[in-house]
Formats: sequence, C-alpha cells, structure tokens
Amino acid sequence: MTLTLAEAEKILADHFAPWVLDLGLAVVETGERHALLRLPWSGRLAREGGGLSGQALMAAADTATVIAVSAARGAFVPMTTVQQSTSFQRAVVGADVLLDARVTKLGKRMAFADITMAATGSEDPAARASAVYALLG
Repeated sequence: MTLTLAEAEKILADHFAPWVLDLGLAVVETGERHALLRLPWSGRLAREGGGLSGQALMAAADTATVIAVSAARGAFVPMTTVQQSTSFQRAVVGADVLLDARVTKLGKRMAFADITMAATGSEDPAARASAVYALLG
C-alpha cells in the first residue's frame, strides 16, 4: 500500500510548520518505500556565492523522509527525527533539487532512510543524507 500524490501533498499541508511549507516542496512521486520531492530554486534560499543553503537541503531531506516513511506505512503516523547525517558534494546554483528518499528499513518503532539530492538536469548528487526516525503512532 502506498500514498497517492494528493494524500502525500495533504500530509505536507497538514503536518509541517509554516517555514517548511515556505520552501515550496512538491511531491513528484511516491512508491512502496520511497518518495520523490522537488525543492524549487529560490534566491531566498541561497548563500554567498549563489549556492543553495545546506539548511534548506537538510530541511527538505527531512521532509522527504517523512513522506517516504508515510508511503511505506500507507498513511501518516506521528514520527520524529532521531538522527540525520548529511554530506554535501557540490553546490546547487539556479536549479531545482530533486530529493529521492528511500526507506531502507521499516520497523514497528523505527525507520531508516537514505536520501539523494540532485540538481535537475544532473545525474551527480549534490548531497546525500541518511536519517533515522522514531515512529510514535
């Protein structure tokens, strides 16, 4: 069982803080154990030199993981981030970012995921993250 795009978008609208919603994330795809989200380019999210800020990428990866875990479970359940580790590999300048969150292990109380972030039009990752979540419901 997985989520429809409409269900995934509703999770975004109903369960995230206004500043996360301000990132403009959109759900592109959901699957049995993954979610693909798009972070649109915005100069508001850029740092010196014009690269997308790491904080925006980390928040987007965290959000994409919630959608992926929800897709794997078939619905949203309350959860909280236990750990997230991010490695930045190249700057993103003037391009949207696709975030591919994949659940690698789903238990009753914990979920683990790997997230790949790449600028649209590039096959090379801009960043990679791994995350661990406690499932509260």
